[in-house]
Amino acid sequence: MKKLIYQNPLASPADITGFRLEGQAEISFIDGAMEMTNSHANFVFWCPGEFPGDIEISWQFSPVKEPGLCILFFAARGTAGQDLFSQSLQKRDGEYPQYHSGDINCYHVAYFRRKWEDERCFHVCNLRKSKGFHLVAQGADPLPDVEDSKGFYQMKIEKKDRTVRFYIEDLLIFDYMDDGSLGTVPGGGKIGFRQMAPLVGRYRDLKIYEI
Repeated sequence: MKKLIYQNPLASPADITGFRLEGQAEISFIDGAMEMTNSHANFVFWCPGEFPGDIEISWQFSPVKEPGLCILFFAARGTAGQDLFSQSLQKRDGEYPQYHSGDINCYHVAYFRRKWEDERCFHVCNLRKSKGFHLVAQGADPLPDVEDSKGFYQMKIEKKDRTVRFYIEDLLIFDYMDDGSLGTVPGGGKIGFRQMAPLVGRYRDLKIYEI
């Protein structure tokens, strides 16, 4: 049984009140969706909510311009359990190492990876666990390139106990069980969106369920 605990259409500036941008990005709203463009190569856009450990995160994503890649951070907290926005944590400005090897624990899924030449000809999605930049799961990416895109695609992450599953259009991409051998198993925390330049992406219909 799952319970809807957060819903955000991401359709207007009012919908991102309280969100926190680390780094530089241009954020606009087009046809009822949030469009993010990199004004600098590195940024993370955090949802302000604090979410429990057993959740389902769903959103719709549409690639507009490539190359680049997209990431969703989740279960993000300080390594001592602090709130992600605690003043006791190091200041972050969007540079990637601060998030995978700094003073926070989290998971992050990288999808629509069209950044480097080898990734543009062989598409995969990656799950990494931090602190430590550990690649813990990988699966084939079924998303087409921009020129063949139908528009929006349904994305979903399920995190329950020690298991993380990632789906695109209800197709299971990977299924990972965290045995704790690579450090603390992340519990609850915050979620955040990230892109790498020069990608342009659109997002809408963010929903989070407790499961």
